[in-house]
Amino acid sequence: MTSSAIQSSANPAVSAGISVLVPAFNEKKGILAVLDALKNIVKELDGPSEIIVVDDGSTDGTAEILRDMAGIRVITHQRNLGYGAALKTGIRQAAHDWICITDADGTYPNERIPELAAAICDNDMVVGARLGKAAKIPLSRRPAKWVLNRIANYLAQQKIPDLNSGLRIFNKNVAERFNNILPNGFSFTTTITLAMLSNHYRVAFIPINYHVRAGKSKIRPIHDTINFLQLIVRTTLYFDPLRIFLPMGFGLLFIASILFVVRLMQGGGFGVTIPMLVLAGIQIVAIGMLADIIDRRMR
Repeated sequence: MTSSAIQSSANPAVSAGISVLVPAFNEKKGILAVLDALKNIVKELDGPSEIIVVDDGSTDGTAEILRDMAGIRVITHQRNLGYGAALKTGIRQAAHDWICITDADGTYPNERIPELAAAICDNDMVVGARLGKAAKIPLSRRPAKWVLNRIANYLAQQKIPDLNSGLRIFNKNVAERFNNILPNGFSFTTTITLAMLSNHYRVAFIPINYHVRAGKSKIRPIHDTINFLQLIVRTTLYFDPLRIFLPMGFGLLFIASILFVVRLMQGGGFGVTIPMLVLAGIQIVAIGMLADIIDRRMR
């Protein structure tokens, strides 16, 4: 056993087993090399493991390549349902209690999987955070990624080194708990990160590199950035509504107070705007408090 192998007696991820999920949509160019490497990597895990590829309706011949591969479980979607849908299918079919996800395009350093698995001893999810010196994040994605991370940090009330990394290991039962809010698109990883942090699960981030992908990226920068932002706000509303409603409500009350001082200095009256802002601010705060009470009772 190599030095990076894991002792089953000390690691619940090993004793319970790990299912490695690889969603694939039109990944003919790179998937063979990724899967060949993964088959060797899982041998370093001193415990039960499996590799599951979910072919998400590929049309480029990916399915034909997978058909002849030994040592791989292949699940096929008849049509393209999305990255998150492929992961949810794999999670349902997984035989083991711990789920490792990675991509089929060769961008993630899968040789680090044993290291991530070792960290599961003390955590519910371990994320490979793309912070290494050789992390090749495309320039076109960096501004949106920076903005989204700052918003997510505020809403989660903690620093999130990498919000949507596609290389991570997490508990299957925890993922199934959040199944109803996990989206079918690329926002799956963003949502599960925020959901677990908001519910005080133990999440660790381990710096990794990120390589140039084989083939064309499926990310649509503008469309997917808007979706990510909506998901961040929606997930926060679901788990911690006061983080959204209180700033909005008090913001309106602050604007109303500024307008009141200005009108007072100008010798004017209240007008209609100030009472409307005050009323709206109070209503938003009240709605937020009600939503928070409902959320806590449901938990």
